[in-house]
Amino acid sequence: MSSTRRNFMFAAPALLTTAKGQSKLPVMGKGDHTYEVTHDWPQLPAKLKFGNTHGIVTDSQGRLIICHTVHKSSESGDAIAIFDADGKFVKSWGTDMRGGAHGLTIRKEGNEEFLYHCDNVQGYVRKTTLDGVVVWFLHAPFMSGVYKTAKEYKPSNLAIAPNGDIYIADGYGKFYIHHYDAKTRYVRTFGGSRELMDKDPTKETALGTTIWPHAIAIDTRGPEPLLMVGERGANSRIQYFTLDGKPLHAVKDGVRWPSIFEFRNGVVLMPDLKAVVTLFDAKNKPIVQLGDGRQPDGKTYEGIRDKTPSVFTPGQFIAPHGACFDAAGNIFVTEWVEYGRVSKLRRVS
Repeated sequence: MSSTRRNFMFAAPALLTTAKGQSKLPVMGKGDHTYEVTHDWPQLPAKLKFGNTHGIVTDSQGRLIICHTVHKSSESGDAIAIFDADGKFVKSWGTDMRGGAHGLTIRKEGNEEFLYHCDNVQGYVRKTTLDGVVVWFLHAPFMSGVYKTAKEYKPSNLAIAPNGDIYIADGYGKFYIHHYDAKTRYVRTFGGSRELMDKDPTKETALGTTIWPHAIAIDTRGPEPLLMVGERGANSRIQYFTLDGKPLHAVKDGVRWPSIFEFRNGVVLMPDLKAVVTLFDAKNKPIVQLGDGRQPDGKTYEGIRDKTPSVFTPGQFIAPHGACFDAAGNIFVTEWVEYGRVSKLRRVS
């Protein structure tokens, strides 16, 4: 057992059986964090087929909103799909994001909820209503001085501070964090850069720099809000910054390749692209890892993610990319697999 598994609970998924030996839904986790898992949970209409399922959020009505790249065989090109709490299809939209729908954030502002989208293919961030009406676009921040062309900018996710300031992670581009105020006026750029990784992709870089900064969130659990950035590659860490971009410390225990962060009652939910979903306590200590699909040879999604979900092992994740809680504490997980997979983890204790 690796050292990262000694400090917290790890449990292989169990497959429940009936008295007659018929299989039921797999169960994962332990103690207060035990879940019954339903893979391929949403009921898709015939004309829409998921591509890589990237992001998922829940709105105040309890609906689940999913962004995905749209499969090449899909009759509909809609990249945003909305389902009710039972997984029944409600509606879809967003054909212009087909192929690039990546980061998805929801925020209530006054009496209305808005979605924030990061398109890492077309290289923009935009804000929309829940029905897809565009409020604004943000393209490559040339004022930062770190980009020569728009194609270098490939945002992965964003975070919004309590005062409305926006922090965008250029997770697939040049690896910087870009800070805007609540009126989308450019403030600063920090972190980065891809050049550091290119020099030696096997070397962890110093605090203050960011490599593959895919996940980003505002941690409001302490005396003051802080920015947390989940890095992949050789860094494989969660790095903390002040809201004005000053580096503080990093978290490594239980971290592989972070995808996003979600909070509930002091617990952090982190889908990890390396085949696992991890829950952390208020002190960022791992509580439990769910559905660990890492193989004995260390491989995770390699050679698997382009297969149909029907061949995936029940109760194991391939490449968790998005996740969210609902009001009851259930967890929904989206995965970076070619045919898409959305799983519901129903909390049973």
